[in-house]
Amino acid sequence: MEHFVLINYDEFLNPCVVNVKPSGIRKFFSIAEEMDNVISLGVGEPDFLTPWHIRRKGIYALEKGNTRYTANAGLAELREEISRFYERKYNVAYNPKNEIVVTVGGSEGIDMCIRALVCPGDEVLVVEPSFVCYKPIVETCGGKAVAVVTKNENNFRLTADELEKSISKKTKLLILPYPNNPTGAVMRKEDLVAVARVIKKHNLFVLSDEIYSELTYGDQGHFSIACVSGMKERTVVINGFSKTYSMTGWRMGYALGPAPVIKQMTKLHQYAIMCAPTDSQLAAVEALKNGDEDIEKMKEDYDMRRRFTVDAFRNIGLDCFEPEGAFYIFPCIKSTGLSSEEFCERLILSKRVAVVPGNAFGDYVECNIPVSYC
Repeated sequence: MEHFVLINYDEFLNPCVVNVKPSGIRKFFSIAEEMDNVISLGVGEPDFLTPWHIRRKGIYALEKGNTRYTANAGLAELREEISRFYERKYNVAYNPKNEIVVTVGGSEGIDMCIRALVCPGDEVLVVEPSFVCYKPIVETCGGKAVAVVTKNENNFRLTADELEKSISKKTKLLILPYPNNPTGAVMRKEDLVAVARVIKKHNLFVLSDEIYSELTYGDQGHFSIACVSGMKERTVVINGFSKTYSMTGWRMGYALGPAPVIKQMTKLHQYAIMCAPTDSQLAAVEALKNGDEDIEKMKEDYDMRRRFTVDAFRNIGLDCFEPEGAFYIFPCIKSTGLSSEEFCERLILSKRVAVVPGNAFGDYVECNIPVSYC
């Protein structure tokens, strides 16, 4: 008779992973999945189809049998197009041979950057509110994530003073996610120049998450901190195709940065992933070559939704600053007297509208809820 042993899995599991909190976003998605006719305003996924000429290129790649591995860092042609894109859009040059790596979505790039830089005991400054993945990745590396809480009165932009006050002797990395998810805030050139002075003064490194760069509204376009004098050498830029070209399921991203850092990130990518999907890479080449018009069409539609949604929230009495990027607004619910979780629970149960509580994007975010208009 077989003898069964009761295994204590806690003896095997990595405590750094066990102690990471699950995403606060999932709770309300799970509620929505069990209800009929729910309107979801919580998902950051475009409702546009990937433009046909990009889909056609991916289909053609499969028909032609382009199903083998590429170089670990990605197709040379794609890295060259990424280099051209950043030079013509943001006037910053990257060597496609050793300063660019193609990743499986921007998320993998973020993970590799943090793992390549953060050692146990290092402190990493995380701008809040912000996307949910930064802090857990830092914690699984044994680092300490330190929140730098931005404020409504500053339009949720990081200020040089806020940054200065958050730095300690253990600080190594600043994660700078602009245009921001979930606030829709952007950092303008003058903001980044001021922040860069503090970064250089304290010899910090920067992870600049620019996945929403092309969705920057108004007369001023996106400005990358890598363009500030002395910052390209101490910045890893993360970007991708998911938001810009409505290519979420293609899982295409990239990282740009100094060759010594990209070399180590590519090593992690090599062992964990091998390479990004070949057909997706070929579709991404088409997007960069011929997708500018697609970007403008989608951006124009998002801009219309942005203005409509902001006005709608203001008309029902909820204060809402006007976001200048991405596809989120961040209305204040303080006047209701409810916490963000209470507000979201009442909204989905009484009106069948699903949004995510603000505290999913930071422990200090209780007076706002993020709403996606994509």
